[in-house]
Amino acid sequence: MLKKFKDTLAADGFQAFLMLLPYATLFSLFIAIPVAVAIGLSMTHFNVIQTPDFAGLSNYVRILTQDEIFMKYILPNTFKYSLIVGPGGYILSFMFAWMLAQIQSGPRKYLTLILYLPSMLGGVFIAVIWRTIFAGDKGGYINAMLLEWNVIQTPIQFLISPDYLMNIMIIVALWSAMGIGFLAMLAGILNVPEELYEAAYIDGIKNKFQELIYITIPSMKPQMLFGAVMAIVGAFSTGYMGVALSGANPTPEYSGQLIYNHIEDFGFQRYEMGYAAAISVILLLIIWFLSRVSYKLFGEKD
Repeated sequence: MLKKFKDTLAADGFQAFLMLLPYATLFSLFIAIPVAVAIGLSMTHFNVIQTPDFAGLSNYVRILTQDEIFMKYILPNTFKYSLIVGPGGYILSFMFAWMLAQIQSGPRKYLTLILYLPSMLGGVFIAVIWRTIFAGDKGGYINAMLLEWNVIQTPIQFLISPDYLMNIMIIVALWSAMGIGFLAMLAGILNVPEELYEAAYIDGIKNKFQELIYITIPSMKPQMLFGAVMAIVGAFSTGYMGVALSGANPTPEYSGQLIYNHIEDFGFQRYEMGYAAAISVILLLIIWFLSRVSYKLFGEKD
């Protein structure tokens, strides 16, 4: 009897191993191994051609004590951009998802597609539309209107001016913030059982705001968590925005330079791969910390 019990446990364990094997393999190939390699490279001096030389924590010391650009421009720019675009895009995604859930399914699917489209074609729209809108000559729509209204006398160089570039980046990022998190929240709202709303109104809920606070949000915490994590990752890992708008990396006077651009600058232009890997590890830690905060806010308590 004991032998049969052990054989059953062994068979169940082997089946569980086979079921977990695809996930474990993909997780190792695309997450665990790349992270381990990045951490290892961050402790070396590596120029892609020669063999990496072990450098200990010198790259991290350099970032915190010697990289004036990182401390003066990159870090403040990244937090300003991310703390506006991340929460701002998250709130907009939820608001639009909630409003779309209130209308009929026919027009809803077309409006959803319209809102989601910019997140899929962001780079194309930035290159074609937004650079045209903010072009620094009379052909730019903003400059053309301001000149016609006699607000300015000469065109403003919006995309190469440190006074305007970051604000334009934030506007464009919020415009294209309706990504996969937006779809997840819309699905979450639409899948809240109608019986909960009916019971809530019987218990005393009187308006849509109370319905939202007491029923909708608590019933879709997994989607809220997913949307929060996607907003954080998207905000901190975006680097093409300033470069695409200004056409330069580094951006003019580092006004639109983010951590991602700094990694790209050192890794693929200066070929200081060890230093670029150290910056990427710092970015990973920032994203991990903020993701944990999101989990504390929206994760299931049990």
